[in-house]
Amino acid sequence: MPHSAEAFEAERPHLVAVAYRMLGSIAEAQDVVQEAWLRYTRAADGEIRDVRAWLTTVTGRLCLDVLKSARVSREAYTGQWLPDYFVDPDVGPAGQAEQRDQVGLALLVVLERLSPEQRVALVLHDAFAVPYGEVAEVLGTTEAAARQHASRGRRAAADGSVRHNAGRAEQRRVLAAFIEAVNSGDMQALAAVLAPDVVSISDGGGFTSTALRPIVGADKVSRFFVGIAHGSRMAGAVLEPALINGTAGIFVRGESVRGALAITVADGRITGLFQQLNPNKLLVSDLL
Repeated sequence: MPHSAEAFEAERPHLVAVAYRMLGSIAEAQDVVQEAWLRYTRAADGEIRDVRAWLTTVTGRLCLDVLKSARVSREAYTGQWLPDYFVDPDVGPAGQAEQRDQVGLALLVVLERLSPEQRVALVLHDAFAVPYGEVAEVLGTTEAAARQHASRGRRAAADGSVRHNAGRAEQRRVLAAFIEAVNSGDMQALAAVLAPDVVSISDGGGFTSTALRPIVGADKVSRFFVGIAHGSRMAGAVLEPALINGTAGIFVRGESVRGALAITVADGRITGLFQQLNPNKLLVSDLL
């Protein structure tokens, strides 16, 4: 039965994954999937031939609408906007296979730079192998135009991407060296672990004071994090190894701070630091 609740629930994880990749917000993704459920229950007999394809198309259309309206709200957002973080304990190599599939944080940050149409086309086709004909149906355009949106999105993503080619073990090693250098205030050690063009982006969401614009360059980034580490807000804070959307990072908790830091690493140096301090955008595992 194509309209059965069981058929829909079987597709729910897939639909949430699609929506989260497009929106970067788990709450918005869940709202979209709930609306997809309502439309599914109202679909006419014979309208649905392939449940997954139909629901993916509906979810894509709903996400496109949200992305268009989100542009206004995110322009009014206090400071920088980063996606929701999935924060899991970093259990080391033995437990890597047990970690749930996550969406690369660096990709989600880059996707924010794309137009809604480019983002939807790129995610559907490249991440979920949706044929361009179905992508065109989602976008309400021709197949040729859908291909063009995806192609432009792909180029924009490549141009704006933060370099990241390190495996998990190297990420851990570089992150440990960074934390040690920050805590000691060793600017020479920091210069050795940070790429010259490293970028730091912080999302406080108006809940806490932090940099409102990206910080670029090893010297400026070094001074920023040394200042944080030796400030009163970090007094007594605990740093725990964590996986942030599957990427090595740290979870920070203290009396006056709660947040998560993820990094991107290329060629042995940190190329990006992404600090999430908005408590509403931290989805923390119960094990932490």
